Amino acid sequence: MPQLPDDLDAVAVRTWCSLALEALGRERAEIDAINVYPIADGDTGTNLYLTVESAAAAVEAVFAAHETGATAPATADAVRAMAHGALIGARGNSGTILAQLLRGMAGVLADGGDAAHLRRALTRAADAARRAVAHPVEGTVLTVAAAAAEAAEGGEPDLRTVVHAAYAGALAALAKTPEQLAVLGRAGVVDAGGRGLVAVLGALVETVTGQAPVRGSRTAHGKAPTPVDGGSVVGLPVGGTPVEGVPAGGVPETGVPVGEGPLDCPEDGVAGPAFEVIYLLEAGDEQVARLRTRLDALGDSLVVVGGDGLWHVHVHVDDAGAAVEAGVEAGRPYRIRITHFATESGHDLRVQAEPAQRAVVVVVPGDGLAGLCTEAGATTVIARPGEPPASGELVDAIRRAHAREVVLLPNDAALRHTAAAAAEQARTEGVRVALVPTRAAVQGIAALAVHEPDRGFDEDVVAMTAAAGATRYAELAVAERQSWTMAGICQAGDILGLIDGDVAVIGADVPATARTVLDRMLAAGGELVTLVLGEDVPDSLADALEEHVREGYLAVDTVVYRGGHQRAPLLIGVE
Repeated sequence: MPQLPDDLDAVAVRTWCSLALEALGRERAEIDAINVYPIADGDTGTNLYLTVESAAAAVEAVFAAHETGATAPATADAVRAMAHGALIGARGNSGTILAQLLRGMAGVLADGGDAAHLRRALTRAADAARRAVAHPVEGTVLTVAAAAAEAAEGGEPDLRTVVHAAYAGALAALAKTPEQLAVLGRAGVVDAGGRGLVAVLGALVETVTGQAPVRGSRTAHGKAPTPVDGGSVVGLPVGGTPVEGVPAGGVPETGVPVGEGPLDCPEDGVAGPAFEVIYLLEAGDEQVARLRTRLDALGDSLVVVGGDGLWHVHVHVDDAGAAVEAGVEAGRPYRIRITHFATESGHDLRVQAEPAQRAVVVVVPGDGLAGLCTEAGATTVIARPGEPPASGELVDAIRRAHAREVVLLPNDAALRHTAAAAAEQARTEGVRVALVPTRAAVQGIAALAVHEPDRGFDEDVVAMTAAAGATRYAELAVAERQSWTMAGICQAGDILGLIDGDVAVIGADVPATARTVLDRMLAAGGELVTLVLGEDVPDSLADALEEHVREGYLAVDTVVYRGGHQRAPLLIGVE
């Protein structure tokens, strides 16, 4: 049996994230089923799962990057990675609030993980989440978070006592949510977001005590609770020790099936704006304050979380374009996601559109290529520098493609296992998925160029795979430190030319290095050169390289694309 932690160090944070992801994975469908507020779109459990998946992946990246040795990463690094991962991967209203809760906790736990720090962390988290919501409503996850923090303040200053108290307080508050929010009471369910937070806190209990709370109470499963023997609703951890002090929910059984009921009341938030708009935003505090005011006037369910120049924005509006424009005026929005409730998950959805026969899902390194691939009919997932998509994000993209057959192009060798896991998950949902193991964006462009949805699936996959395989790829990068490479020793600041993933050229500037890389690639022949320029690369570089190819290689064409904000200043493909 692993040793139980005396405080929340980096290893404990890693365990907590892993257990929370497992718990939400088990309960995702049940939480989705009781999602009736603020929109009855049945995705709260999924959104929470994807948010925690991103947080857990960020923590794993910290451990993977840490040098092999007897010591683990610093606690501060782990909790900050957890918070950042949740922020960039937050999904939906519930996921955005959870990201702010984790960010609030990280701000305190970075300084220490003992009982006193955990108490302050829970309080900071609850306060930060409430401030992030434009119009807080009682009977939601905000109420559950506040109750957990308040309950943790009492009792002995022992870590195990604190986590048990926080869990018990959250469970008690969850039981009372149908009393506080009419739509929950009529449906006979507890708040879905609050139930998700209880699952996350239950994972914290298991991390610290080694015992998971029993998932047997009716509150835990979403129904409004009935008191036991006229007394209290009690949660039991593994081993039979009761969590004391959980009062009765006081809400009788309604007989209404989970997730159903008279939900057509505008005051309950069911009939509301048509679109959910979510994006990450790079902006300063002053700009974000003005953005909050503008978005609050446009719609509802406004939640803006983050800080230090990076924010996650969530709002429900009728004018999605205006919400995005407001973000453009405030700073630089990206990872923009717009969901039309009436057609994708909506208020009064009656008949879903028939799925298309075939679609392509492609991972791209920047906004420019995302636009190019979208115009070609593909569903895109943007991989920001240092922020690779998680498997859940790829699964979600496959779902958004809404097709019986999907071709998945990961465009990165490091995403091979992630993409394979996403494909396997989608197959269990009845989608036929083929994974073409593209290793670079230029290979994905080549594959997409030969895609023909009207021919047989296997034939199409073979053609796309052949096109990708016939495309050699290269990229330019800036060396961050002195190191050994296959081309010799490089110094910090050198321009590296990587061909098929290996350093082949070390140069002093981008134009000269790019010409050398092209010469080496075209020495083996080629008919088409693809250049993808980074955000800050001038058009003059593309003009110079086009001229270089035209003068030195007869019958070789060149195409140029703008990749936007991507890791490499230049991507090169030769086919």
